[in-house]
Amino acid sequence: MKFSEYYLNQLGNIARGRSRHRPRDAAFLYGGPYPFIQTGDIRRANLYLSDFDQTYSEAGLEQSRLWPAGTLCITIAANIAETAILGIDACFPDSVIGFTADPEKSDVKFVKYLFDADLKYKYRSFTQGAAQDNLSQEKLLSIKFSVPDVVVQRRISTILSSYDDLIENNQRRIALLEESARLLYREWFVHFRFPGHEHVKIIDGLPQGWEKKRLVDCVTFQSGGTPRKSKSEYWSGDVPWISSGELTTMRVSTSQYRVTDEAVRDGSRYAEKDTILAVVRGMSLAKEFRIGIVSRRVCFNQDVKAFVPDRGIPGLFVFHALSDQKEQIRQRAGQASHGTKKLETSILEDVSIIVPSSMLLEHFTDLVRSMHDQWDCLFSQNQKLAQARDLLLPRLMSGEISV
Repeated sequence: MKFSEYYLNQLGNIARGRSRHRPRDAAFLYGGPYPFIQTGDIRRANLYLSDFDQTYSEAGLEQSRLWPAGTLCITIAANIAETAILGIDACFPDSVIGFTADPEKSDVKFVKYLFDADLKYKYRSFTQGAAQDNLSQEKLLSIKFSVPDVVVQRRISTILSSYDDLIENNQRRIALLEESARLLYREWFVHFRFPGHEHVKIIDGLPQGWEKKRLVDCVTFQSGGTPRKSKSEYWSGDVPWISSGELTTMRVSTSQYRVTDEAVRDGSRYAEKDTILAVVRGMSLAKEFRIGIVSRRVCFNQDVKAFVPDRGIPGLFVFHALSDQKEQIRQRAGQASHGTKKLETSILEDVSIIVPSSMLLEHFTDLVRSMHDQWDCLFSQNQKLAQARDLLLPRLMSGEISV
């Protein structure tokens, strides 16, 4: 297999994203119909990127640019050299560079996999030791790398993307399971259309036998911690250690950080299955309140609060009750934070949830338990698919395996 050396801009067109303002400076630029992709969205994506948290208005689009689906997004700040291919037309800021492949010279999926296999590590070496991670466009274009002809590139990307296609399909199934559980909770406990509701009286706004309880009366609150970073042997175990930035999915089961039992005793705390984890300290708590429910034993840092179900109310039920109140909790956090970036425990303690009869509580928990179990199974499949892909990745890219 013949390889030739190229700079990135010899394989296609590159240009830096545009964004002259931040949301706090010009709110009128945001909240419209145009997706606005940020570095965190790219880091969380798999092969294709279609999920985002922010949008631009017409005014926002005027001071930016709409990139077409199929553009490779490359982060040059915060999360250096992370990549994802746009699955939608979208804007992005100057902390992201867009690469559009020349179809006669390169395949965009191949270039993305090349970053995953080798290039991102080379580019990150440019930023190590700097006060703030930053990869300039000049540095991005300073490395030559070897690639085969475009026909071979497409063969390689087809092999690797077959794994990612399965992962994407499983992620869609996971999203459907999450939505099904959310709708079931709202149908039963918000709209009161639960099984047998026709025969239950409504007393003081609640079905007979139900009651409203404060969260502090339903769970025990626990705070986490960080084991000493100076103890390198602490960070080579098999216990997932969850930070606030990683708490982005509904089910918490894994992490890029893994510590030993000794490390947990030194500075963190265990969360067992069905414990709820919530971010209590972050960059924009007035706009987000992230929670997840633990599917296996993990530990967590001080920016995360654990709600341990020990008052006879299942953790799964509490999780869905809190998930349904995210917006209200965000608003209360924003009103009380005064720029502290911290969600006070007192706010969480005062959150109330509606608790149904024990029979209905058990019925709901059984139903959503099966959904969460399917979620775990799909998540485990995705981990295995990603591991198989990552084993093939360097061997295909180096030509060790011919195609």
